[in-house]
Amino acid sequence: MSSIPFNVPPYVGSEMKKIEEAVALRKISGDGVFSKRCAEWLEGRTGTGKALLTTSCSDALEMAALLCDIQPGDEVICPSFTFVSTANAFVLRGAAIVFVDIRPDTMNIDERKIEAALTNRTRAIVPVHYAGVSCEMDEIVRIAEKYGLKIVEDAAQGIFSAYKNRPLGTIGDFGCLSFHETKNLSMGEGGAILIRDRNNGDRAEVLREKGTNRSQFWRGQVDKYTWVSVGSSFLPSDINAAYLYAQFENADAIHSDRMRSWNLYRELLSPLAERERIELPTVPQDCEHNAHMFYIKTKNLDERSRLIRYLKDRGVEAVFHYVPLHSSPAGKRFGRFHGEDAYTTRESDRLLRLPMFYGLHRDQVATVVETIEAFYQEN
Repeated sequence: MSSIPFNVPPYVGSEMKKIEEAVALRKISGDGVFSKRCAEWLEGRTGTGKALLTTSCSDALEMAALLCDIQPGDEVICPSFTFVSTANAFVLRGAAIVFVDIRPDTMNIDERKIEAALTNRTRAIVPVHYAGVSCEMDEIVRIAEKYGLKIVEDAAQGIFSAYKNRPLGTIGDFGCLSFHETKNLSMGEGGAILIRDRNNGDRAEVLREKGTNRSQFWRGQVDKYTWVSVGSSFLPSDINAAYLYAQFENADAIHSDRMRSWNLYRELLSPLAERERIELPTVPQDCEHNAHMFYIKTKNLDERSRLIRYLKDRGVEAVFHYVPLHSSPAGKRFGRFHGEDAYTTRESDRLLRLPMFYGLHRDQVATVVETIEAFYQEN
């Protein structure tokens, strides 16, 4: 039986040509021609005030924490069902993480739980748009404005997605994207920070350029560059940016391909869901998703574990996702869970991600579904 991998990094065929162009320009370090082209593409596509490529979404989040002036003793609200980088970025600044429960329908932070978790030390809210499906941003914005808080959107999975026609990553003060090899568009390792207010753009450039005003120097705004503030090396190589730009040029085709696979999964798995053997993803009416992943929910952890083994034995790679951060050693050390964990652990134990990537064939989707159906027929 042929193997169906969980992920295949996206590749459109013109990546190597773009890399050769970058090399020919003899400027392959950070912030070269292709880095600028990618930033311009992101600004045009999302309408954000300023976009900057970074070496990862983790670095974009760390830049956002610095731009929010997070200080030791501050508190930051985020869900526990997320990747470690969401919390790490703020822990590195000395903040304590306050985890709140998620909604069982979207796996996103429960916006109704945020306000009760606030204290006089709260400085920011970090909504995570799971599976490219938006959090309820209107309510989160209302809370942030009421209490004078910053919003950092973890939109690692959110390229192409929108909330009420607003691209994810552009609604809060800062948005952080990922272009890791598992994402819809990839540069291997990489990310971007979206900055709503262009007035924060110069400061972000300084942070990204190791604390220097080098970007302003290259634009002729200062006669020499020097160390002016704190910062780090958040710049990706222009070779990576060239690889990514090839995918930006084919972004709509990649998106359409993934949407076809996502819709086919939903169509073929609906009978199992109607018989209440599994649950399918929920996409609220106000949300436009991007087919970043297709997941199902099983009855419980034991059933999920058995299904993963069953699929693996038949050549299908399916995986679980995050272990809730509040249950981890570092989560207990650097944060606390506010309120009841009604859904975070329970729902994370049930969630199973199916193969999803650009170029996934229709017959591969059918095989995955047939294998899942066979499991439930035998069980």
